[in-house]
Amino acid sequence: MVSKIKRIPTKSIKPPRRRKSPIKHAVAISSTVLSSIHRHITNLFSKFTQFATPKRRLRGYRILKKKRHRKEQFYKQSFKSVRENLFSDLFLLPPLISPHRKTVFLDLDETLVHSKADPPPQRFDFVVRPLIDGDIMNFYVLKRPGMEDFLESLAAKYEVVVFTASLEVYASLVLDRVDPNQRISHRLHRDSCREIDGRLVKDLSAMGRDLKRVVIVDDNPNSYTKQPDNAIPIRPFIDDLGDQELWNLIRFFEVSDGCDDMRVAVKEYLSCGELTL
Repeated sequence: MVSKIKRIPTKSIKPPRRRKSPIKHAVAISSTVLSSIHRHITNLFSKFTQFATPKRRLRGYRILKKKRHRKEQFYKQSFKSVRENLFSDLFLLPPLISPHRKTVFLDLDETLVHSKADPPPQRFDFVVRPLIDGDIMNFYVLKRPGMEDFLESLAAKYEVVVFTASLEVYASLVLDRVDPNQRISHRLHRDSCREIDGRLVKDLSAMGRDLKRVVIVDDNPNSYTKQPDNAIPIRPFIDDLGDQELWNLIRFFEVSDGCDDMRVAVKEYLSCGELTL
């Protein structure tokens, strides 16, 4: 008879627990702390952005608005520059700054002033010394009576242009002295005149202005042969200190400012010596 062998249960033997090294333990703790810090920083930053974002958007909008404004200004200036350049290629003057204003062209010598070279005359207001053909010349200038008041009155309502057949090197020095307040809008000189049959003509059709809204005042009839209906002849001025020509014109231009066609006003003025509207 075979005896049964009884098995005695054996306890499972577990391997001994390994203790973490001090270095690894420190690393694990550091990682936990860093994760916690990172989490807190993230939460804090998200709360901060909730408050800061509207201001940033507003600031960004202001910056964008300012840039857009600057860009619009740039385009306006560029368009204005292109327009004036194209206009100047066709006409002698730039476009009118104030479209509602009419334009008065004034001669210089014997109209606004009288100039004489050496020897000096008995009466003169100032001297200019332009360099002409390599030589410095003396010109003694006498202003026509009422000239300052005439320019002041015109500049208040009209675009004032001095159109002279003289050389620019001389005329610019004279105009700098008689118009220190810059009441004259533009200056045109001999190089802007047209030579027709050996005569210098001031052609108003080359100015880029509506001829209905233009008047020229000149002592030389040859100057306005192209547009005689726009011209007011004036007696040449030499040295008559009792001259009243410019005082008479002040009244004319004050009244004629309301005329639709300046040529009609000029015709009535020349026919009866005054303008009644």
